[in-house]
Amino acid sequence: MSYAVDLTPRPVPRVETRHRRIVTQIPVPESIPILKGLYDREPRALQGQPPVVWDRAEGFQVYDRWGNCWIDWSSGVLITNAGHGRREIVEAIREMIDKPLLATFAFATEIRAKLVEKLVSLYPDPLNKALVLSTGSEAVENAIKFARTYGVKVGGRAKHVIVSFTGAFHGRTLGAQLAGGIPQLKEWIINLDPGFVQVPFPDGYYCENTSFDYFLESLEQQGVDPRNVAAVMLETYQGGSAAFAPVDYIRTLREWCTGHDALLIFDEVQAGFGRTGKFHAFEHYGVVPDLCTGGKGLSGSLPQSALVGRADVLDLHPPLSLTITHAGSPVPSAATLASIELLLKENLTENSARLGRLLDQRLRGMQERYEEIGFVAAGRGLVAGVACVKPGTKTPDGDLAKDVVWRCMEKGVLMFAPVGPGLGTIKICPPLMINDEALNESLDVLDEAFGEAVEARRKEAVTA
Repeated sequence: MSYAVDLTPRPVPRVETRHRRIVTQIPVPESIPILKGLYDREPRALQGQPPVVWDRAEGFQVYDRWGNCWIDWSSGVLITNAGHGRREIVEAIREMIDKPLLATFAFATEIRAKLVEKLVSLYPDPLNKALVLSTGSEAVENAIKFARTYGVKVGGRAKHVIVSFTGAFHGRTLGAQLAGGIPQLKEWIINLDPGFVQVPFPDGYYCENTSFDYFLESLEQQGVDPRNVAAVMLETYQGGSAAFAPVDYIRTLREWCTGHDALLIFDEVQAGFGRTGKFHAFEHYGVVPDLCTGGKGLSGSLPQSALVGRADVLDLHPPLSLTITHAGSPVPSAATLASIELLLKENLTENSARLGRLLDQRLRGMQERYEEIGFVAAGRGLVAGVACVKPGTKTPDGDLAKDVVWRCMEKGVLMFAPVGPGLGTIKICPPLMINDEALNESLDVLDEAFGEAVEARRKEAVTA
């Protein structure tokens, strides 16, 4: 049977540093039965990540059970902002388990009351109500639901259009993918809802036109009457590229939404809770949305997300119409409160901002030396995207990006598979409690791996 990842063990140089340890072949021969068992019994769509079988994870390091240790640049896909396996989070989970209180449906609990109070206290006015959910996609789906309900209330049934941006990733469920801006992910839907439209995201690279006039032109070209827009939703930075929009563009968008009685929604499932060097990533723009989704780094561990927003919007639906089975479940809620406390107590937002400047400087230095790096999205906290391209073009080079990620894995730095256009973007997002030494060491590995991958390709081109 063929798999998306080559499972042939290969010898790699031994690595032994303070933060990394590679002492086996990669993939580890003993891990292959586990990997094959997953590949044979799970959908193929789950395949494709670097072939590492996690055994435990602590702080910014991931371990297998055969003696290898990686510096983690994935944060379990931007979850472990406070760090893997933090004792405080584990203890909060254990206390709730030992109580025991595991499942409560929509009945009131003290832990959920504490959580929503804490969440609301962290957001600026008028974001003063919170709906606690389980996944980021679920938070996005509810944002869409409330936005359309609001639109119909203030403008009638024609005011239902949700505007989002090309390249956006809002989740894997139906509504989230309708709002998403990646056409390949929508092919299964067949009958697309015409009430979802996308406009170009002004990243300055894939979309060079960053004027707000282009937003208006795009709506006009798609036949969208601004009066019929219920909401504009965007990722604070694009999940696939880590690119932010220009500040002036977003401030003008805020004014436009207010003037047209349309909600402005920031999807911060990836971007929130200190990741970008601000506790809420929308703070970089100097605006406040009407609704904001959060997840991933919110709990630092277990599945929990939230939709925080204006009371007049979140109170639109009547009692008993949001009876979601696991919303605000006790154990994840305990984990979330402990995670938030760690983020605040240890000033991890500030650490993210400080180390983000180092990350940006190092990556831009690499960009100057490698024409195969077309675009670097960094400069705001501990999230970055390195777009690999074919030299002299903006054409994504997914093969190069994958080669670099795999070489880093073999050297003891772990990332998830490349993302973004053409799957050509190397995403960097370590836990926010990583230190200077480990970040510099892992950047050295990236630089070395990139150099090796580029040299190998150049030699192949000469031989051909």
